[in-house]
Amino acid sequence: MDIFNVQVQDLTSEFSVIDVALVLVLSFALSAFIGWIYQITHRGTSYTQSFVFTLVLNGMVVALVMMIVGSSIARAFSLVGALSIIRFRNAVKETRDVGFIFFTMAIGMAVGTQFYTLAVIAAVVISLAILLMIRLNWFAREMSSQILRIQVPNGTPFDSLFDRVFLKYTHSSELIAADSVHSGMLTELTYSIGMKHANQVSQFLAELQELSGNNKVTLIAGYNNTDL
Repeated sequence: MDIFNVQVQDLTSEFSVIDVALVLVLSFALSAFIGWIYQITHRGTSYTQSFVFTLVLNGMVVALVMMIVGSSIARAFSLVGALSIIRFRNAVKETRDVGFIFFTMAIGMAVGTQFYTLAVIAAVVISLAILLMIRLNWFAREMSSQILRIQVPNGTPFDSLFDRVFLKYTHSSELIAADSVHSGMLTELTYSIGMKHANQVSQFLAELQELSGNNKVTLIAGYNNTDL
């Protein structure tokens, strides 16, 4: 008995070269299209080119994984066990990023299992839905809140110090934090406010600064659409 007579079986022949090329090219094209949709619809300051590259690679890799799995339950469980050792340490900054990750995964799964028409139609329809929501600005709040930070001398009775100014310039105001800063010499107050008129910001800040003893006053406008 020849113990060195090892039989090696190559299962690549289960797919033709055309099948492999079509899956990889189509998954790349559709994932790149999704990446472009992500780019033109992104809002805020957290956009990174590397994330879009990851979306494209994600779609292609998932398509390849689905080809490897095929209809074999054993391969599927083996891949689940192998991939379970992967740990992602980077936190996703926006919830919509998670949606795009699942989007490319679903398209990659469809392409990898050779549901080509389904993959193309799903990519186009979902992308159009995203563009429609962005274009019509669905689910946006009519009045966006703003963050106001005021520094006052420590020990200042600030409970009703700014009430008159808030009543004059805002439609809503709420104290959400009070912190001791500059080694306890100042108290920094953080308010959530809604301005009545955007063109009155300079007068609003000037009056607040006067009441605070000419200390620092900061208004963070549009923070709902910006990553802080």
